[in-house]
Amino acid sequence: MPRQQLRVLIALDTVRIRWYHFTAIVISGMGFFTDAYDLFSISLITKLLGRIYYYKEGQKKPGTLPIQVLAAVNGVALCGTLAGQLLFGWLGDKLGRKRVYGITLILMVVCSIASGLSFGSNPKGVMAALCFFRFWLGFGIGGDYPLSATIMSEYANKKTRGAFISAVFAMQGFGILASGIVALIVSAAFNSAFPAPAFREKANFSTVPQADYVWRVILMFGAFPAALTFYWRMKMPETARYTALIAKNAKQAATDMGKVLNIDIEAEEDMIANDRANSFGLFSKEFLRRHGYHLLGTTSTWFLLDIAFYSQNLFQKDIFTAIGWLPVAENMNAIDEVYRIARAQTLVALLGTIPGYWFTVAFIDTVGRFPIQFMGFFFMTVFMLLLALPYSYWQQHNPIGFVILYALTFFFANFGPNTTTFVVPAEIFPARLRSTCHGISAATGKAGAIVGAFGFLYASQDPQQLRRDNPMYPKGLGMQHALIILGCINALGMLFTFLLPEPKGKSLEELSGENEPENGDMETPRDATSEVNLL
Repeated sequence: MPRQQLRVLIALDTVRIRWYHFTAIVISGMGFFTDAYDLFSISLITKLLGRIYYYKEGQKKPGTLPIQVLAAVNGVALCGTLAGQLLFGWLGDKLGRKRVYGITLILMVVCSIASGLSFGSNPKGVMAALCFFRFWLGFGIGGDYPLSATIMSEYANKKTRGAFISAVFAMQGFGILASGIVALIVSAAFNSAFPAPAFREKANFSTVPQADYVWRVILMFGAFPAALTFYWRMKMPETARYTALIAKNAKQAATDMGKVLNIDIEAEEDMIANDRANSFGLFSKEFLRRHGYHLLGTTSTWFLLDIAFYSQNLFQKDIFTAIGWLPVAENMNAIDEVYRIARAQTLVALLGTIPGYWFTVAFIDTVGRFPIQFMGFFFMTVFMLLLALPYSYWQQHNPIGFVILYALTFFFANFGPNTTTFVVPAEIFPARLRSTCHGISAATGKAGAIVGAFGFLYASQDPQQLRRDNPMYPKGLGMQHALIILGCINALGMLFTFLLPEPKGKSLEELSGENEPENGDMETPRDATSEVNLL
């Protein structure tokens, strides 16, 4: 027979929205704010790093990071994120969500500051120190993915759970925006205090010594939002589902949730203290039977999405040139280049990134996860193919149309699979494996990000050497063929979406079959709402 649902879990599923729900969104979401700030701020300063550390007197162009150094500086945080997602996802199920939640924040704070203090006796030393701290920064960021998603899913009620988890993830948009704004303020202040000529006018004086402080201040600022929420993270109680279903202490779960949600939940005897039902592990046949297709669906769609999502940066340079906000490097000084890149990134965040995230928040619990994810992949496929087929036409004859199609691609990535791939893994797996499975799904996505950011960096290079981003880059397929491949990858994402269930309006136990014996059929838990005083 199905196991009876605990009153505390019924209360969580049916309680009206409380102030604590919004508090949890801010506390969990601030981690993602910091995540996005740290991951995206590096793209604002890589050109400055090249001018400072890799310019040789007499060069006709500003210094640039060698391709291996550029790949390391941009990619090492992604590698750290992948590792952190796997480890902290597993620890979240073994030790508890709250117990390891603070560790990730401490890593982010310490390594953000340390990244800005990366010193060395030569350029290689500085870059090595920066990469070292960026890896551990990414490691902390990675841990925040499964823990924040799991905590928010286990606090939320079943009617608005999708919006709450999406709102946590949507804080990334504000983190991206904040990185651009901070870079704008810092670069404008330094450019005003220490003016310098453009590189074309006086190459040796276009990078003032004080420019070395600009990138350090930008990176270190990422520590402050995370530090501000550390106290409140530590004050959050363990989630009721971990306490009741994994730690086997339903009384404590009822006490904790009664306090934070300000509702009266009757304490009950532990119905599950000695229950061995649903004790199957991640590598068991029972998990494969129940959730094998689900895990394949969450990992494959996140992997395919991140290939396409992170590769979109490849043609940002064409966007910035098309709108006239990024002149050629020789016409700017070092700090002015940071300002202009930050201004362009801020524009993209305002017009494409943030609206897409919050459209998902608004509609995910009415439209559903499946339709939004399928629609997002569909429109990303359409717009990437439209960009690809006449790629040279958009650049030469219709730059405004190029910008519009790019913005729509970004919009439907965020009002689509970029958000839903984060939400669904936090809903459809059993409590004792929820954080682990979310970490596995997220890590697979980061593997896709590495492929998208670096595999397509090379693949998109023009076959003709003089038309490549850097003449030293190897021969590639060209941007048009790269976009066609990305369109096909998005089409595959549509197909793999069919492996996922629709979690809208269902409890977490209903979705995971938590209350069923290992050989039983899934039934809906009994409705005991009347036993809980929600007023």
